[in-house]
Amino acid sequence: MNKITLQEKTQIAKELLKDIRDLHTEGEIVRLMEVCGTHTVAIFREGIRQVLPKGIELVSGPGCPVCVTDQSYMDKALAYAAMDNVIVASFGDMLKVPGTESNLWEAKSRGAHVHIIYSPLEIIELGKAHPDKMIVFLAIGFETTIAVIAAAVKAVAMSGVKNVFFLVSHKLVPPALRALSNQKEGRLDGFILPGHVSVIIGEEPYAFLPTECKMPSCIAGFDGLEILAAIRDILEQRKSGQLHVGNQYKSVVAKKGNPVAIKLMDELYEVIDDTWRGIGVIPNSGLRLKGEYAAYDAERMIPLDPIESGGAPKGCQCGRVLQGLIRPDECGLFGTLCTADHPVGACMVSVEGSCAAWYKYGRASGGLTWEE
Repeated sequence: MNKITLQEKTQIAKELLKDIRDLHTEGEIVRLMEVCGTHTVAIFREGIRQVLPKGIELVSGPGCPVCVTDQSYMDKALAYAAMDNVIVASFGDMLKVPGTESNLWEAKSRGAHVHIIYSPLEIIELGKAHPDKMIVFLAIGFETTIAVIAAAVKAVAMSGVKNVFFLVSHKLVPPALRALSNQKEGRLDGFILPGHVSVIIGEEPYAFLPTECKMPSCIAGFDGLEILAAIRDILEQRKSGQLHVGNQYKSVVAKKGNPVAIKLMDELYEVIDDTWRGIGVIPNSGLRLKGEYAAYDAERMIPLDPIESGGAPKGCQCGRVLQGLIRPDECGLFGTLCTADHPVGACMVSVEGSCAAWYKYGRASGGLTWEE
């Protein structure tokens, strides 16, 4: 939105909230899922739960790429880290994501070769600095970061460095929304669609929501007014019965997205079924390197022996949290055995994880309840 004064912002918020109250039927429960982890944090920071009418519930979804990275993927990363001739390169927020028996932080403390990086391009210099090692980069993320990592793959190919590989576990958001729309448990009444992902893919990949799933939805930015405007848009769709993909983030989200990023992704990757932590296999929801770029796929070039991955940690409810079936504070481990300092489940690891957001902001902001 254009820069406005605090007084103007307050007035717009009052008008949006009046519209929301008018569109909501008293006593009706409306469950809206904010798909993006950054939205979860913004909703707490802006105090949005407290000002909505009682009955409009905001539930967190699988919008944190670290959180949905499957345990089996982390077991593979740990297997690579245990090899003498391999250096695992990763962003720092992956180090405490649990595998079956351990995590990369614990492996690193025991002497495993785990290197924290801040940009994917650092792996080129890392490869040059360690010509006797194979560098395995943990390539995870939604559409927001897929294009960035694709550019890094191309840069590695152009650099001539031969010892850098990618352990890929990219996740595509639209197929996950289809799966959530069709789940039998935990009715959802609308989606607040992710802003960052939508900058890349645009509006069109969500077109199945109103047509096939009969689900209202709206893309939102991260300002409180944009989130309130998205909620109003969804309620208007429900009231009128005229469903569409709304967009309250038109300043940066185009109908067809970013064509350069989309073309790059299409050039390097092919779509596959993929496993989401706590959810299971979602058809057509993942990517793997294809064609000439398959030569940089760690699993193809550095084969691993079969790994027996276990189940989730005892008592951990991350899977149900990620599907919007329970609130984070309804997990028996939340805030006791599972904290930000000692996370048990992946949803407490990343700052964008729904459990981490509820733990950090919920009690301080009063964000777990409505104000009467």
